[in-house]
Amino acid sequence: MAKNSLLEISSLAKSYGPVVALKNANFEVQPGEIHALLGANGAGKSTLVKILTGVITSNSGTIKLHGKDVKFSSPDDARKNGVAPVFQDPALIPDVSIQRNLALTGTNEKRFISELSAMGIKININEIAANIELPTLRMIDLARALTHDPELLILDEITAALPVDLAEKVIEIMNNQKKKGKSVIFISHRLAEIETICDRATVLRDGIDVDTFTASKGSEERIVTAMLGEKNNVASARQRSKSNLDSATTLVEVKNISGGKNLTDVSFEIRKGEVLGVAALEGQGQDLLFEILAGEAKPDSGEIFVNGKKVSFNHPADAIDLGISLVPGDRKSALMSQRSIRENLALTRFRGISKWGRIKTKDEERTVDNAVAALQIDTRAQSQVKRLSGGNQQKVTIGRWVTTGFDLLLCFDPTRGIDVGTKQQIYELIRSFAAEGKSVLLFTSELREIQMSCDRAIVIYEGKVQATLSIEKCDEENLMNAAHGLVGSK
Repeated sequence: MAKNSLLEISSLAKSYGPVVALKNANFEVQPGEIHALLGANGAGKSTLVKILTGVITSNSGTIKLHGKDVKFSSPDDARKNGVAPVFQDPALIPDVSIQRNLALTGTNEKRFISELSAMGIKININEIAANIELPTLRMIDLARALTHDPELLILDEITAALPVDLAEKVIEIMNNQKKKGKSVIFISHRLAEIETICDRATVLRDGIDVDTFTASKGSEERIVTAMLGEKNNVASARQRSKSNLDSATTLVEVKNISGGKNLTDVSFEIRKGEVLGVAALEGQGQDLLFEILAGEAKPDSGEIFVNGKKVSFNHPADAIDLGISLVPGDRKSALMSQRSIRENLALTRFRGISKWGRIKTKDEERTVDNAVAALQIDTRAQSQVKRLSGGNQQKVTIGRWVTTGFDLLLCFDPTRGIDVGTKQQIYELIRSFAAEGKSVLLFTSELREIQMSCDRAIVIYEGKVQATLSIEKCDEENLMNAAHGLVGSK
């Protein structure tokens, strides 16, 4: 460990019965440093953060702040010692007001409002937390943490749920903390953020720290190798078959679709065996477009053709019957969290595995076992879905359509908040669908995923198709320019 460290963690271990979450992990943060903490789901990141913030205690090992041994008995104890977290999920009690939530953590109300105003956010503090949108809740948690003047701010996947403008505000806050000589532990699965924001990165794998290095452009391969334990080419998911998509048959054609204030005269086509990317900043109408194609919303005007035949959807079941399936942005909304993986995977196959309303158990088992194997879902099929990592939960949402069969899969930001290893598996899965002649419409908030997974891309700006780009032109600059309305190109 370096001298004059703000934080030194040595040989930290934590087990839950026979399950080892941390195994003699070491971690060090310098004053005025933004330090990335990385690892696949289940690597031990959350356990380390919970120990560091007093949520749980370790079995062994030491934590030093400014060279002094500390062991926090509660989150309040950690805050009093200068450690403040913003956890991956909102820490607010949903059924009470923001004001009441502030009081429960001893947060200064005037200071909180000041911090939030500096972010450009105004709220009614008497509002019930459950009525507030997720991005605003994340910023509320951050403002609450800042009111305690932390020497060490811990941000766990905060940018995953934020639109671009708020994500940029978070980065600005991190840099301000750094300028003040304070430190930030930053957890993110977005490698571009790590490379541009952080000073150093530490990678955990199987509860052990396996690498610490300077974060910089080009460190992506090192990060992936450390996380997965093997050489792994992230770009491999973008390998193409040599078939000529220009001559492929059109599967779905969208003509002049408009809806509310969010979509205006949108037209495009998806070919059989094609992955068509959708790039857009937050709130440009892409969510409504996916809802219309999935039968969850009706357009005000326009037409949809499937295999050359004009169709209309009155219910999601109508779209499903025509081979169009949706993987929504909020995977939890698509899952029955209290039910088993087996039940979740079999849900969309009910008609195919039942007779007279009764499940044919052997058919169900065969269907589910095939999906678990194909998607490499790392668990026993009888386990509850809520016990899975985010990556495995997303595999289940995709897997249910694999068991059912589809012609067009609508994937809305499917890798948000998922570790690098699972992201690559999803890229490869999407490409495998295309190789089988199936089509995918993929919206992603990470532009690099379009370059890696798609054959073409459309860019939506203010509810209109601003550009249609071949994969050769889908570099980040072209995508960002079009997403900001600066260019329209083919």
